[in-house]
Parts: sequence; C-alpha cells; structure tokens
Amino acid sequence: MAARISVGSTTTAHFTQTPSLNPKLASLVTPPTLLTCPSVVKSHRSLRFKMKSPNWTVCLAMEDVELSGGEQKLGEIQDSEKAIENKPVRASERAARKSSERFTYLIAAVMSSLGITSMAVVTVYCRFSWQMEGGEVPYAEMFGTFALSFGAAVGMEYWARWAHEALWHASLWHMHESHHRPREGPFELNDVFAITNAVPAIALLSYGFFHKGLIPGLCFGAGLGITVFGMAYMFVHDGLVHRRFPVGPIANVPYFRRVAAAHQLHHSDKFSGVPFGLFLGPKELEEVGGLGELDKEVDRRIKSSKCL
Repeated sequence: MAARISVGSTTTAHFTQTPSLNPKLASLVTPPTLLTCPSVVKSHRSLRFKMKSPNWTVCLAMEDVELSGGEQKLGEIQDSEKAIENKPVRASERAARKSSERFTYLIAAVMSSLGITSMAVVTVYCRFSWQMEGGEVPYAEMFGTFALSFGAAVGMEYWARWAHEALWHASLWHMHESHHRPREGPFELNDVFAITNAVPAIALLSYGFFHKGLIPGLCFGAGLGITVFGMAYMFVHDGLVHRRFPVGPIANVPYFRRVAAAHQLHHSDKFSGVPFGLFLGPKELEEVGGLGELDKEVDRRIKSSKCL
C-alpha cells in the first residue's frame, strides 16, 4: 500500500470512495509519471471533493501498488550478472581440480610403469642367467619364452576386444559404465579391470620364474606378454586417448593418432560401439565402413591438440 499526496484549494470536502479514478481527477490526485509508468500496476482508492472556499486542503489518494514484470526482469538481470561474475571462478576451480587429477594419475602411471618394467627386466635377466649356470644354453626354452611373449601381447588385443563387447558392455556394464561417463576424481570403477588382468600375469611370471623347463618358460613368456600389453594399453588408452596424463612424442605417431581417433568413435556410439578393440581399432572401423568418420576424427583431434 502506498500513499500519494496532492494539494487542492478548498475549506470543506465531501469525500466518497470510488473503485476507479476519473481521468480528469487522476491528473490532480496522482502524478502523471506514476500513471504512465509501465513497471507499476495500480488499483486506486481515490478521494472526490467539492470546493467551498480558497483554503488549502491536503487530499490523500491511497493506491495498492503491485510490481509487474519490469522489476522482476531487473532481478533476473542482477542474478544473471552475479552468475557471469561467478563463472570465471567456477571455471578456474574446475581447471585446478582437473590438473590435480591428471597429476595424481600421472604419478600412479609412472610409478606402476617403472615398477613393472624394472621387475620384468630383472626377472628376465635372473631367469636366463639361472638357466645357463651349467654352461648349456636352453635354446628351445628361451625361444618359447620370447615367442609366447609376442603371441600373448597380440592375443591380449583379441581378448580385450571380446571381453569389451561380450562382458564389459553386457553383464559387467555396471562397472564399465564409469568409463563412459564424466569422471569425478583421478580414478574410476573401470580401473578395476586393469588390476584383474594383472593377476594372471603375476601368477604366470611367478611360476615361470621359480621353475625350469619348457612349460615354465612358456608360462613366463605369457606373463611377460600380458604385462607388456598392459603397459602399452595404459599409455595409449589412458594417456593418449583420454588424456589422463601426458604421453609426449607418442601423440605424434601417425598410427597411434588413428588408434586414438578410433577409440574416440567407440565412445560416440556411431557404429554401435565398434571398435571394441584398441590397437586394431582402425581395422574394425574399416570392416564396418567407418574410415571416413575415422579421418574426420583424426583431423579434429589434431586441431584440438594445437589449441591446447
């Protein structure tokens, strides 16, 4: 409720209350600027009077003032201005959090890589030194170890492709789904699969290291091949594709660029999830007619890397 004051010349006034204000009286009782203001809607309780003598009398016109969209829009504009002011702060906080996550994962990747690499080198050296102590070189066993190392590394690509499609995108989707959603923190539930694959590799390496003979040599080679594949997968998949840590010159290798682009198309679901493998992903896309999209994604990633 607001009160407006106007001054009239009268000594005695007879007042009656009217539901609306006469246009001629409105100019006397209410300032014109108030009547024409687009941001105010008024319901008047006005006072009508009749002059008797030239004395000054103060008349009051009571108005119910209701705010309309003008002031509401002003509040919305103020809220949007505050949001714009807070936007750089939130962006800097997200960038700082992302940088912290990348650093945390980088430390984990470097420590695990150095640890696994050093253990693999030491075990291979010790095992072959131990086998040649008697002066006789076990050529068959050594050949079997190296052959199965290469075979296991290649076989893991096909195993990962099958498991990715038949298990991770099926019965184990509740775990793998974390890899297809925005990550909160440096790690995700999908990282459990990397630990799961490390268990048979450690078991095979341990058995082959502490026993002599062709079969232990083959087991040792299989464990070594799984380990090599796991390390390569981490650098290409986690580092190059999803940029969880910097990979240096690996990003400039043309074939690895195509591998990264192919896996990015897997996350876009443009070809029903194909490719499900990693290192042979471009070959899978070729089989479903996706080379055109692959080339576009390679160009997009190159432009994106130049902007970083």
